[in-house]
Amino acid sequence: MEPQSPWFLVILFILGLCNVAGGEKPSACQCSRIEPKNRENCGFPGISSEKCFASGCCFDTQVFGVPWCFTPLPKEDSEECIMEVKARVNCGYPGISSKTCKARECCFDNKIPGVPWCFHPLPVN
Repeated sequence: MEPQSPWFLVILFILGLCNVAGGEKPSACQCSRIEPKNRENCGFPGISSEKCFASGCCFDTQVFGVPWCFTPLPKEDSEECIMEVKARVNCGYPGISSKTCKARECCFDNKIPGVPWCFHPLPVN
């Protein structure tokens, strides 16, 4: 029997990583805090909620005309800090440090330029 091509093994490895990366059901905050008009499709027409959740996506059939299986908001250390960027209400000042921001009991995320990095948390229902 001839050895398999190394590319075949690389493809299998990548597919395995994709399955490990997905598959974790997102938290309610990661799904409910996305405005329906901002949903990014994460499935295919007719996908079941089980298959959608199994791929690590959110599922909600309550709004017509938008994706029902959609990409969740990024996971944060605190669920109160999970929100769309436009929902951030400034809690600091330009150049505030993470330590100073957290001392104000606010959320800190400096990954996106041009938006508040220190912002008030949202209540978790």
